[in-house]
Amino acid sequence: MSELVLSSLDGGVLTLTFNRPDRLNAWIDAMGRRYFDLLEEAERDPDVRVIVVTGAGKGFCAGADFQTLGALRDGSYDEEPDKRPTTHPTTIRKPILAAVNGACAGLGMVHALVCDLVFTAAEAKWTTAFARRGLIAEYGLAWILPKLIGQAKAMDILLSGRTFTGAEAGELGLANRVVPGERLLEETLAYARELAVHSSPASMAVIKRQVWGDWQKSLDDSASEAVRLMLESFARPDFAEGVASFVERRPPAFPPLT
Repeated sequence: MSELVLSSLDGGVLTLTFNRPDRLNAWIDAMGRRYFDLLEEAERDPDVRVIVVTGAGKGFCAGADFQTLGALRDGSYDEEPDKRPTTHPTTIRKPILAAVNGACAGLGMVHALVCDLVFTAAEAKWTTAFARRGLIAEYGLAWILPKLIGQAKAMDILLSGRTFTGAEAGELGLANRVVPGERLLEETLAYARELAVHSSPASMAVIKRQVWGDWQKSLDDSASEAVRLMLESFARPDFAEGVASFVERRPPAFPPLT
């Protein structure tokens, strides 16, 4: 079996590529296990500051592989699922950007939306698909979607299971940026390099934890916790370097995340 997830590091940006192009990168347990392993390795690697996730060929991830679904249907599925939840990328302290280059369906759509930022090709095909397969809103999508785009829009794409383009994904609020497919990776990597060069790794880690975690807090609790985190940030070298680089009008030299 070829490498299921390709890995390439350049200038502080790690690119992970789902690599089952003949199956539109449909999800199998082995690919998911390798993906999560690489995310955890990236979190420990001081040379990695930002992670970009994309797909090889014409798809980002076309959802669960139909061979897996068939085995689940007839009771012959006997693989040991990874114990890490599908939301595992939200616990990785470094920012993760999805570059949705093509088919983004079902479980693939979940994996795009548990990234921190989403860039999509305008022509990419998106769908929740679940209702058209006799399934439900899986892996926390019923929680994520209303918070991203509101209940009415979430109901639309979940109940209908309709296919829509990356351009509409941007209009709905599922994607941060919509670009022509031939420029997708270039623009995503350019944004990732901006983060790697100009944003403090420690600050990004804390902000990521705040944004994903504070959805479950009241405004008062979130504000109180932010005061505590702000006071902690004053003691970090990142704060001194951030101020000094601004005053001296030079790029910052933030230390890696420890």
